Amino acid sequence: MLDISLPESLDAFWMPFTANRQFKANPRLMASAKDMHYTTVDGRQVLDGTAGLWCVNAGHCRDRIVEAIHQQAATLDFSPTFQMGHPGPFALADRLAKMLPGDLDHVFFANSGSEAVDTALKIALAYHRVRGEASRTRLIGRERGYHGVGFGGVSVGGIAPNRKFFGSLLPGVDHLPHTHHLEQNAFSKGQPTWGAHLADELERIVTLHDPSTIAAVIVEPVAGSTGVLIPPVGYLEKLRAICDKYGILLIFDEVITGFGRLGKSFAVEYFGVMPDLVCVAKGITNASVPMGAVFARSYLYDAFMQGQENAIELFHGYTYSGHPLACAAAMATLDIYEEEQLFDRAAQLAPYWEEAVHSLKGLPHVIDVRNLGLVAGIELATIPGQPGVRAYNALVRCFEQGLLIRTAGDIIALSPPLILEKHHIDQMVEHLNRVLKQLD
Repeated sequence: MLDISLPESLDAFWMPFTANRQFKANPRLMASAKDMHYTTVDGRQVLDGTAGLWCVNAGHCRDRIVEAIHQQAATLDFSPTFQMGHPGPFALADRLAKMLPGDLDHVFFANSGSEAVDTALKIALAYHRVRGEASRTRLIGRERGYHGVGFGGVSVGGIAPNRKFFGSLLPGVDHLPHTHHLEQNAFSKGQPTWGAHLADELERIVTLHDPSTIAAVIVEPVAGSTGVLIPPVGYLEKLRAICDKYGILLIFDEVITGFGRLGKSFAVEYFGVMPDLVCVAKGITNASVPMGAVFARSYLYDAFMQGQENAIELFHGYTYSGHPLACAAAMATLDIYEEEQLFDRAAQLAPYWEEAVHSLKGLPHVIDVRNLGLVAGIELATIPGQPGVRAYNALVRCFEQGLLIRTAGDIIALSPPLILEKHHIDQMVEHLNRVLKQLD
C-alpha cells in the first residue's frame, strides 16, 4: 500500500503549467482513483470531468491494465529498440495500424504528445529531403493551436503564453488563423456552419512563401487545450485539398481526439479526411504509462527505405521508444476499448451529452457552449482586467464541491472518461449549474 499521507513540504516540486505559489497555498491533492472518481488526501470523492488530462478514456485504475503492467515489469522491464527489439512494439504497431483507415500503417513510438509532434515534424522535413526537395523546410501551424512543449511543437503552436518566454523558436514557421468566432458560431451544436473559408488563408501563405518552401501543415482536428474549438463544416476538407494541390504534408495532432473522444477511433475516421501523419498519445495507454506515437502513410515510410540496407534510414528516436511497460499497458487498454465497445458508447452518449451541456446556456457569465463527441467547452465572460480569474474560481469551487474540470483562460473544458453513465453527465451539469450561479 502506498503512503498517501501529506508530504512534509510542497516546495521542491516545480509544478508544470501551474501557478505554483497559488497552488501550494491551497493544494488540491489526489490520493487514489477508481473508474469515474478521484479520492483526495482528505477522503473526498471527486467526479472526473476531464479524464485526468484528456487521457484516462477507459476510467481509472482498470484491473486489466494494472495487471498487464505488473506482469511486464516482472518479465522484461526494459529492452532497447535501437538496432534490436522486443515483441511488444511490433505487436502493438500492427494492432494500431489496423485501427486507422487507408494506408496509415506504419507507427513510430515516442513517449508523449510533445515527442510525437516533434517526431512528425522531423519526419515531414526529412521526407522532402530524401525525395530531393530539401527546400521544403517551412512549417505551418495555427493560431491557438497546442502541439506540446518541445521546441518544434511550441513553434507551430499558437498559444502566446507558451511561446513568449522562449526566444525566436524555429525559423520559417507561419500560422493559419484559428476558427473561433463568437458572433458567427456561438452555441453551435456540433460543427459550426460558418468558417470553412478560413482554410483558404493557406493559399495566401503558400503564395507568400512559395509552395516549394513549405513542408507541412499541422492542426488539431478539434483544438482542445485552447478551449475546445470545433472545426467548421468543410474546413478540414479544404485544408486537405490545398495541401494536395501544392505537395504539402498534412499532419493531424490527435493527442486529444484519438481513441474514442469523438465516438470514433480517431478524428481521421470521424471527419473522413486523410492526413499524411497522425500524432497520438494520452489514450493510447489510458495514461497509465507515458507513450506517444506517430502514424505515417506507407508512401512516407517507403521513401526512407532506399539505399544500403545497413544504413540507418531516420536518425531519430528515444531511449524509451516502444518501452515494454508502455506496450503492455497499451495492449490491455485496446482490449478494454474493444471488448467494452467504448468508442461506440461515446457515440451513443454524444446526443445526451450535447443537450446536457447546452442546458447551461443562459446561466450567469456563459457566452458560449460548444461540443463534439464527448468533449465540451463552456466559455465565460472575462472579468475586466482579470483574464482567466472567473474560470479559475469555477475550477476551485467545482473541486471543493466534488467535480474536476479543466480551464483554459475563461473557458471550462470537459472531456470525461468514456465509461461514464448518463447520471454522471447529470451530476456534472448540476455541479456547473450551481457553481456558475455562485460566481461573481
